[in-house]
Amino acid sequence: MAKVFISGSSTGLGLMTGRLLVEQGHEVVLHGRTATRSREARRQLTKALDVVTGDLTTLRGMRDVAEQVNRLGRFDAVIHNAGIGYREPKRVETQDGVPEVFAINVFAPFVLTALIERPARLIYLSSGMHHGTAAHLDDLAWMHRRWSGSTAYAESKLYDVLLAFAAARRWPDVFSNALEPGWVPTRMGGPGAPDDMDQAHRTQAWLAVSEDAAARVTGEYFFHLKRLSPDPRTRDTRLQDQLIEACERISSVHWPG
Repeated sequence: MAKVFISGSSTGLGLMTGRLLVEQGHEVVLHGRTATRSREARRQLTKALDVVTGDLTTLRGMRDVAEQVNRLGRFDAVIHNAGIGYREPKRVETQDGVPEVFAINVFAPFVLTALIERPARLIYLSSGMHHGTAAHLDDLAWMHRRWSGSTAYAESKLYDVLLAFAAARRWPDVFSNALEPGWVPTRMGGPGAPDDMDQAHRTQAWLAVSEDAAARVTGEYFFHLKRLSPDPRTRDTRLQDQLIEACERISSVHWPG
């Protein structure tokens, strides 16, 4: 039995992943942005070990979620599932001075990775949209560019893979990987999304708990239980380090050695 924390798991793929893991006999802690969402998550998955609550748009909320998770003891795996999509029509700035897309999709995984007691496995959800996307580490906050919701989302998913690979390199005792679930008809993906919903949550659950040799790897990228080549930029260790340094400057949270 493994103990797994899943961020952003009151609905959608996060909840589906939690349900699959519980069905397999594992202990799962869910996360909801608000008390209402957390209660609904508990109602949807009564066998969850616990549900933590916190708003991942703010640094304060991220810290609070990490503290709640740490009070529950060490986890075997953390799945960074929380995210918002590519259809944000305007730049919405958080109280920490970054767009919501960056805060939830990148800043939160960084802060939670840094502050939650190190698990045996880390899983970061990316997207096929990260392919062919350039990193703009000099303008993470979108202060100097005309806003594009789809580009901001694609950049955030590139950064998620950079975080996963940085963790794999810096923490060789941890299996840290990234994946794309496909474009599926969740609230984020929209009703017209064409990919297979039944496959979208299985890779993250497999990476979190499986003893298969194919899952016990690190620094890899997956799609539907199989390795896939990520954008070559994600293998740039200098870019990985620059992203972490930028997140450290914004948050005053430092990546543990």
